[in-house]
Amino acid sequence: MAPGTRRPPQPSERRSVSATNDLRWLAAAARLAARGVPLSRPNPAVGALIVHDGRVLARGVTGAGGRPHAEAIALADVDAHGATLYVTLEPCAHVSARGPACADLVAASGLARVVLGMADPDPRTAGAGIARIRAGGIAVDLVDSPECNASLAGYQAQRTLGRPHVTLKLATSLDGCIALAGGESQWITGAEARAHTHAMRARSDAIVVGGATLRADSPRLDVRLPGLEARSPRRYVLTRRAAPVGWQALHTPQAIHTMTDVQYLFVEGGAGAAAAFLSAGLVDRLLLYRAPIIIGGGRGAIGDTGLSTLAMAHGKWRLSETARLGNDTLEVYEANPCSPA
Repeated sequence: MAPGTRRPPQPSERRSVSATNDLRWLAAAARLAARGVPLSRPNPAVGALIVHDGRVLARGVTGAGGRPHAEAIALADVDAHGATLYVTLEPCAHVSARGPACADLVAASGLARVVLGMADPDPRTAGAGIARIRAGGIAVDLVDSPECNASLAGYQAQRTLGRPHVTLKLATSLDGCIALAGGESQWITGAEARAHTHAMRARSDAIVVGGATLRADSPRLDVRLPGLEARSPRRYVLTRRAAPVGWQALHTPQAIHTMTDVQYLFVEGGAGAAAAFLSAGLVDRLLLYRAPIIIGGGRGAIGDTGLSTLAMAHGKWRLSETARLGNDTLEVYEANPCSPA
């Protein structure tokens, strides 16, 4: 090779660059899909991007109520010939009275390639969507995308576990208290952390609070962010009693298996409810808002979870994210799949 001549990329290098680009576009599609949570229920919130020569030609997110699907929106009124479709979930293969199968729309689109971030666990589609698209002469690649999997956590939980994806929220002092000994708890955290909590409520289908907390604090558990007030989740109280007006009773944590139309469930307190869900192994994600204050002798954030040895407490959680919210700190933990929460 003559001096100064640039060596052409080798096949392995081209594959590496292509794989990196695929992951980048799938991550972008997953961020787009977040706009559909939780309005897409009962369908999953899917994101789709049509890309050609590094330029986005069209995008789509599952519509409110589950229709139209993201792929149908992205493919409408765009010439997709020779382009690549990046979609967070395998296109559906079953025909519905509400619309055609997306796999058929994609197969007839003229796309050169389809890149999927997750296979569909729905037995009506699982693998069939990919096969139908390939039968249409379009290359299909299934890529392991952490962002796509995370964006579909609620859908996966319903399909594989038969229950919603559960997030437990705790707002504590540095010494793990959620209130003074006398019960005063407003406010442990600052305005930024409380606003973040409201944003998390807006992304949930339903919200749960313990019966003791409801009776003591009468929490509203609504969304009070400007423009998102209509996104307040359905309210449940964990109690064996009858629920008050405006609430629904959840008699046990295990009863969430009856919530077939709920993909994302937010558990917001108090200590008894937190302990009940943790003891049942029904918490998938933990949001810990920690304020830079020390209470001393206050009320603990979590009740007895039945641990008899410290060894039983280890290995259950992994830290996935941290953020500063004003003076407070947010720590996000995911339950380790090999160990129940």
